[in-house]
Amino acid sequence: MFGLGWPEVMIIGVVAVVIFGPKKIPEIGSALGKTLRGFKDEMNNPTSEAEESQTQQKDS
Repeated sequence: MFGLGWPEVMIIGVVAVVIFGPKKIPEIGSALGKTLRGFKDEMNNPTSEAEESQTQQKDS
């Protein structure tokens, strides 16, 4: 996992809890998940905008 072992991941988690607090961690995780899901969806469907611009150029 990016060259990180479990001890490093745990340290990052503890630092995140100290910085953001335990109530903010689920909100941050949710926002990160939505961002990654949106990015993944756009990567799976990259041609929609390109196809639209090509059809507009052909119509001109």
